[in-house]
This record gives sequence, structure tokens and C-alpha cells, in this order.
Amino acid sequence: MIELKNICAGYEKNIVIKGLSTIFEKGKLISIIGVNGCGKSTLLKTIVGIIPSSSGEILIDGECLGNMTRTEVARKIAYLAQGKNTPDMTVEQLVLHGRFPYLNYPRRYSEKDRELAFSAMKKVGLAECVGKPLHTLSGGMRQNAYIAMALAQDTSYILLDEPTTYLDISHQLKLMKTLKELAESGKGIIAVMHDLPMAFDFSSEILLINNGSISMRSTPEEVCKFPVIETVFGISLRRSQDGKNYYYQWR
Repeated sequence: MIELKNICAGYEKNIVIKGLSTIFEKGKLISIIGVNGCGKSTLLKTIVGIIPSSSGEILIDGECLGNMTRTEVARKIAYLAQGKNTPDMTVEQLVLHGRFPYLNYPRRYSEKDRELAFSAMKKVGLAECVGKPLHTLSGGMRQNAYIAMALAQDTSYILLDEPTTYLDISHQLKLMKTLKELAESGKGIIAVMHDLPMAFDFSSEILLINNGSISMRSTPEEVCKFPVIETVFGISLRRSQDGKNYYYQWR
């Protein structure tokens, strides 16, 4: 379990996360939603230690984040940021980067490392692209390569910032299904999402952030019973008659 206790964090004098407390359990896909600039990405960066909290405490499976090395954190949490560069390497080389936290000196990949990397590439549909340079891939395929890298890291928790960016609708659905399956297998999945119907369709819980604080956290069904979505976003979410999907309804 990842536990946040009264966390404040931000950039220089600009406090973005304001006294936030919550927990993220294994076995759930939790989508973080909110308007631009509300603190979603900052929250993920704070959880993995990229942005230090100015107050409060973060516990990862009971251990204080401040007492953990970067390698120890990387063996617990895989983090996939948004706005990534395209390095000069092949798909396989990128995905194998996910195994870095487990390498000892000399840094040589084991058979297990390569098996996990290939399994991750296969899961996101890149099994035929192992030796292809990243710069030759479409934006969607490159995004899948980064997602495969996170999967290859084989951690208890995976944090993703807008993971469906650049993906066409079929690959978005496939990715969200994969994330849901990973959660059902026991991993803790935390994803910043802008596509609200997609988030509500696949998530175990929705965490709504507004102005750096939690406005609401509950199951998709419960969140939709309250006017909080309409208040924050200016739109409503409705469920289809068969109960399988959510869709936007404008004011």
C-alpha cells in the first residue's frame, strides 16, 4: 500500500498539493482526474520522489519514501511520465531499461530480464518490432514501447501520466483492458486520465482532485451520483442503458 499523510508539494513557492491524505492499494486501478493544473501530475511525481514534499509523509509498503534509495523505489514503483523524448535506440533496448533497477555490476541482462522485456512487448503488440529504431515508429507505437518498459520493470505499483496519449481508440481500449487485468492480478495501478468515460469504464475507483486537494474518491458508480463532476468540469457523465459504458452529457 502507498500511504500519503498530509502531503504538501509544489514548485519553489507555488504549493500545488495541499495537505493531501489518501492511500493507494494493490489490486486496484485508480484513475486520477481533474482540470489542467489541479495537481494530478505533481501528485505522481511526489509519490516517486521526483518532487520532494514540503511537509507530510509518504509510506511505500510501510517504508518511508525519504529513507529509500532511488533503486529501492524503482523496484517498487514504475513511473511513466508524459512528454517523453525519443532516444536513439531500438524498441528492445528501451524496454530493457525497465530492468535497470535489478542489474548488478557488470550491468548485463539475464535471460529473465530478456524474457520479461519480450513478454511486455508482446502484451502491448510490439513483438514484431523488437529490433526497430524508436524514431521509425508512429507516436502511438512509441507510447506502447514506453508502456512496455514500465511493464518490464515488474513492480508492485505502476504510475502512468496520461497513458492513452497518442493512441488510437482501439489501442486505448486495449491498454485500459491490460491495466485493469494487471490490477486484478494484484498490482496497484494509478493513472492520470483526461478521458473521463474511459476512466469511468475501466477504473476500480476515481480520485477527483480540485485545487490541489481531493474533492471526492469513490467507485465510478458512486461518483456519478453526485454533482461534483458537473461542478468541476462543466459537463455530466451518464451511464448507458445497458450499464456497460459512460458518456458525456453537456449542460
